[in-house]
Amino acid sequence: MGVSGSGKSTLGAMLADALSVPFLEGDSFHPPENVARMAAGVALTDADREGWLRTLAEQLKQHEALGVVLSCSALKRRYRDTLRSGASNMALIYLSGPPEVLGRRMAGRSGHYMPPSLLASQLATLEPPQGDEDAITLDIQRDPPVLLGDALAWLGLRA
Repeated sequence: MGVSGSGKSTLGAMLADALSVPFLEGDSFHPPENVARMAAGVALTDADREGWLRTLAEQLKQHEALGVVLSCSALKRRYRDTLRSGASNMALIYLSGPPEVLGRRMAGRSGHYMPPSLLASQLATLEPPQGDEDAITLDIQRDPPVLLGDALAWLGLRA
C-alpha cells in the first residue's frame, strides 16, 4: 500500500513471484469512470472508491486459501478495513517516501493515467497504518531487491 509512485506494483510483482502466488494490480480493477476522473486530474472521493474496494475485497476472498499479493493505495484505515473483510489475515507493506521522490517517479512514468498533480491529494488523504494493523513500513528510497528482502523477512516472522 501507499500513494501513487511508491513502487507498489514493482514490489508487489517481485513479492508475488518470490512467494509463488498470484499478483493482482489493484489499479486494473478500477471502473472506467474512476480511471477517466483520475486521468482528468480529478481526485477520487470515498464514494468513487467504494465499489472498487469491495471488488478488491472479493478478489482477496477468492484467493485467501492459497494467498495473493495485491497492490492497492489503501490510503485510509476504513479502506483497509474494507479490504480486510475479504482477507482476515491480511498483512500490509506500507511503502513510504518523501513527496519529492514520489513526484519525480510519477513524472518519469509513461502510460499511466494518474497524473503527478494528484499526488498532493493522495498525501492529504493518506492515513499511515496504525500499530494494530499488522503492517511494516518500508522506505521507498531503498533498492527494490532490498525492499523485497525486508518484506520477505518480515512476512517470515509473522508466520
